[in-house]
Amino acid sequence: MRLVGMLDSPFVRRVAISFELIGLSFDHEAVSVIRTFDAFSQINPVVKAPTLIADDGTTLMESSLILDYGEALVTEERRLLPVTAAERLRCLHLMGLALAACEKTVQIVYELHLRAETERSRPWLDRVTLQLLAAYAGLDKALTSAGEGWALGERFTQADVTVGVAWRFTQDVAADYVRAASFPAVASLAARAEQTPAFRAWPSA
Repeated sequence: MRLVGMLDSPFVRRVAISFELIGLSFDHEAVSVIRTFDAFSQINPVVKAPTLIADDGTTLMESSLILDYGEALVTEERRLLPVTAAERLRCLHLMGLALAACEKTVQIVYELHLRAETERSRPWLDRVTLQLLAAYAGLDKALTSAGEGWALGERFTQADVTVGVAWRFTQDVAADYVRAASFPAVASLAARAEQTPAFRAWPSA
């Protein structure tokens, strides 16, 4: 399999770390949707990262869809999504908040770096920032009970991957909008995740 996209994308990094954790081998191709648009379009005309090229040539996009396929390739004990309904519900709840944080961070980056200063919308930026802070506030509240453990207890799950990747991305590109001291539970879990072998194998930069 081929995973196409830059690791400074939280969605690409999320897939790389997850595949590392569940033991799926793949080739990573660091192609940028912005700096090397034409090269990416030759791989996937939609030019969307991450793009996964499966062994049979099928193209997959969207990190959650790629991860769903990856989980189908491994045995149950290696999967990162819990099996029981209650645990899966909590995991999906945390993942949803973390993915929203990624999305809103991306919107802030695009507004600040892809638009001329005279074309930026302050009301839009304020709204996106409120959404971003709400996502991290929800995560911090949900993770407070985790203490020094992982999101669902002793087992490392997709919730931990997604929260860790989201937090690193936001802190890398939008730290002025999300202060670490305001979300200590998220920051603590993310810091522990960054020290795991899988996260260290696929750094954000």
